[in-house]
Amino acid sequence: MDRKQMCVANVQYKKPTANEAKRAKGLLRYLTYRESRDEGARYAAGRERWEDHGMGGSVAEIAQHCEALQSQHVLLFSLVYNVNPDLIAMVAPERREQFVRELTVQTTEAFFEQRGIDGGLEYSFVTHHRQTDDPQSPGRHDPHTHVVLPGTYYDDGLGERVPLYFNRNKSVDHITMLHDLTEQQVAEQMDHYVGPDWERRYDDLAAAREAQLAIIEQPAHGTFETDDGAINFWVGSRRTDEQISATGYYRTLEADEVEFRPLIVGLKHDEAELLARLLHSEIGGDFAVLRQLADGINEMSGVEREAFFADVRRLDFSPPDREPDLDIDIDF
Repeated sequence: MDRKQMCVANVQYKKPTANEAKRAKGLLRYLTYRESRDEGARYAAGRERWEDHGMGGSVAEIAQHCEALQSQHVLLFSLVYNVNPDLIAMVAPERREQFVRELTVQTTEAFFEQRGIDGGLEYSFVTHHRQTDDPQSPGRHDPHTHVVLPGTYYDDGLGERVPLYFNRNKSVDHITMLHDLTEQQVAEQMDHYVGPDWERRYDDLAAAREAQLAIIEQPAHGTFETDDGAINFWVGSRRTDEQISATGYYRTLEADEVEFRPLIVGLKHDEAELLARLLHSEIGGDFAVLRQLADGINEMSGVEREAFFADVRRLDFSPPDREPDLDIDIDF
């Protein structure tokens, strides 16, 4: 796999102005009380939201430390660690929070140790458990952390606090250093939490998705109208992760790009592929019919869906030179 796709590690900062200080408190409240823009925080009894490494464990404490430890140009730095959801999906659900918390502590401390800042840097972080908003695979578990750092750190050699900075130039590129350390840490943890074959498993998932994308080499299964004109679509399936797939449609975008849009999710791999073939054969190129049939399947009870897929598995999807036997009623 491309190691640069393993984890996002972004750094931003706020200036020590009255307006930015107000924004910083808003950011801290957001990080404390939200999982994402659309999800409120989920609390566990007896557990603090923030993990305190010197900056505090509440909005008030962290805001106070940011103000007391600011530099001339920086009130606070905020750092995000967000592991690729395809990798997180391989980690047992009950161990995912431990995974991202360990990643945060180990990478942050290794980063500043490599920079020679080994004893005077405070930070606190919060773990969020949002759901992915990726249109191709929405709703997957996407745990990540937000780290708050002060604008200064204590320099043992000078015996005083000095400005914290993140250079990005030819001689010193702290952002690249952070990304490299994050990739190394994620790889080590995947070995520990998942096993040494995690990279092969990721590549197998990517290869399966690439094979499924080959459906767009066929003539389009139909078109639908948008404000920007007609868009081609192909009924197909896509691996969500190693365990489940979705049936939906691939559609063309600008610059010849293609994206998948799921319509029926949480399927076994064979169910998704068979269902895609069935829907393609039934819709006659009509996108509205595709949506209607997908809605009907989604409305089925568990028992109804189990019986439905038992019937689907008995269908004979013959080669194109023979008339397929698709004797199944999916009118809703």
